[in-house]
Amino acid sequence: MPLHIAFSVLIINFGSMKFSTEELIEGIRSGNKRLIAKAITLAESKKAEHRIQAEELLKKIMPFTGKSVRVGITGVPGAGKSTFIESFGRLAIANGKKVAVLAIDPSSSINKGSILGDKTRMEELAKEENAFIRPSPSSGFLGGVANTTFETMMICEAAGYDYILIETVGVGQSEVLVADITDVFLFLKIIGGGDELQGIKRGIMEMVDLIFINKVDPDNLQKAKNTRLELKRALDFIPPKEKNWKIPVLLGSALNNEGLDEVYGKIDEFISLKKKTGRFEEIRTQQAEKRFEYWVQEYILALMKKSDAVEEAYIMHKKNASEMVSNPSTEAKLFVEKFLSKKD
Repeated sequence: MPLHIAFSVLIINFGSMKFSTEELIEGIRSGNKRLIAKAITLAESKKAEHRIQAEELLKKIMPFTGKSVRVGITGVPGAGKSTFIESFGRLAIANGKKVAVLAIDPSSSINKGSILGDKTRMEELAKEENAFIRPSPSSGFLGGVANTTFETMMICEAAGYDYILIETVGVGQSEVLVADITDVFLFLKIIGGGDELQGIKRGIMEMVDLIFINKVDPDNLQKAKNTRLELKRALDFIPPKEKNWKIPVLLGSALNNEGLDEVYGKIDEFISLKKKTGRFEEIRTQQAEKRFEYWVQEYILALMKKSDAVEEAYIMHKKNASEMVSNPSTEAKLFVEKFLSKKD
């Protein structure tokens, strides 16, 4: 079949079922959760034929995207991210919104397997008609997000979800990649022993838009208030991320549905402020540009590795870098220059 007419009739095969691009788009637009999930699986696939269809699908749904509020949620393990998302999601639904949850689970570094347990931890939210939960493995991709999380967001937006909640694995400096694809970056904090600010990196504090101290109860209320005061003092020494926005530090308990109304209100207030000042669209544009740069790198590397000679050079320079024969950045530069010189 000629390539120029193949896009409209491409089909994806999942098990015994085959879906054309148009069928998937119709399913997405009608809110068919099964077909939404199939479309996301298509976008996540690395198979060449799937990538072609995924690109066509994403291109056709673009006019229906961009209308959601994208919320990144991070915090150390045990901060109650899943519980918070479930309670917040149900609150949003009670307010007439549709909620999609992209729960990114850490993949095994050995076999790339994933726990994918978030859906079972959000049983009540999963029962909601206006909720869609998609657990996705990070597959070793640094940043606590899957490398197709941005594209998955597009599919969920085209399906009409008002809130896209992204739960990260919350490790290392991964939060920066979550902040790069969301409108609101929420940090969950819990009360611990000793210095309450210990372990909170300045980089995280510079990225957050809202802080929620979770798991607050009568027994630790005073300690939670002291922690809030310390956090506010620390924030005073950090340049504001958004002009005219003082980062709220809120107290509550996701498990007991306490303090979530205030979080919901502050997110709405923050988005309204960004839209009023023009920052909302400005940041969305910057995020799209970063995704472009990411995929340029991915496609260039994939294209280079199609050549046996280039593949051999890649392996050689990578080996030199891994064995510290020379600086990894030097090896990368030598490899790229070698590739580009062949094109001259």
